[in-house]
Amino acid sequence: MALKNENLHPKIVALAGGVGGAKLAHGLARILPPNHLTVIVNTGDDFVHRGLNISPDLDTVMYTLGEIANPKTGWGIDGDTFQNYEMLERYGAAPWFRLGDRDLATHFLRTEALKNGQTLTQVTHQLSQALGIQQTILPATDDPFATLVDTQEYGRLEFQEYFVKFRWQPTVVGLSYKGEGEAQATNMALDAIHHADLIVICPSNPLLSIEPILRLGGMREAIQSRHVPCIAVSPLIGGKAVKGPAAKLMEELHLDASVKGIAAYYTGLIDGLVMDTADTDAVEELRKVAPALSLIVTQTLMETIEDRERLAGEILKWILEGISL
Repeated sequence: MALKNENLHPKIVALAGGVGGAKLAHGLARILPPNHLTVIVNTGDDFVHRGLNISPDLDTVMYTLGEIANPKTGWGIDGDTFQNYEMLERYGAAPWFRLGDRDLATHFLRTEALKNGQTLTQVTHQLSQALGIQQTILPATDDPFATLVDTQEYGRLEFQEYFVKFRWQPTVVGLSYKGEGEAQATNMALDAIHHADLIVICPSNPLLSIEPILRLGGMREAIQSRHVPCIAVSPLIGGKAVKGPAAKLMEELHLDASVKGIAAYYTGLIDGLVMDTADTDAVEELRKVAPALSLIVTQTLMETIEDRERLAGEILKWILEGISL
């Protein structure tokens, strides 16, 4: 399987969730011409909070590509304040989900636009342009769609309850998706897949960030019917997640929480896997169980902007040198 566009700047589509996906998308954005990168973002985390439409993963990607993200947390806006939260505390109505003062502006505008009949795709484009982002950021769907988490301790939780309110500590016994079977991938997202030279599954949580994208009508089929390479970057390093509950969740759902488990999870979707040097000992076994899977072993931890650029550059170089996909 070869690139359709045999030049130094292939058109790349990245599937991304929150912080980890946003970091790699940022690295790609810094080394590619703006019109050669489209980021398709998970919306399974979206919810309504105090009447406001919140899209956490979209905002994380948008703030990161706009270079205003909080560098310490990876989410939110750098230098943001929380005076609204302090006032809510004074009223005795402090919520478990905090929103920054500047961050609120994003949610006000999104909510207003959606109430006025605009799609999530349209308002995301407007917000991105206002932040000076030249790359294309697309919600995976404009339809209602939500990840639900079934837990041992509290029963079924909405995603943000599980992730933020309970700090992803409950034991997960299953996942489901409200809107599955009805929600469709947007035409723009599918069109981006069809015209891509390379599809990259970012190092986002495979169950909570990537799976909700793949569950949308038309998305998995579009990727499976491609004629270009699709590669995944493992979100696990040495069997542990860099951030968040990926490894814990995989174990609770009886999946192999390792780079081998990531390869198995994406079987049938990917041609190549990017894995960390900490997992070098898994290479031989991977070559035995998945001989057709191309592997690149490199440092995948992205602690600095230079790390993001380096990893993105290594992926691009790997592809352009003609790996046997």
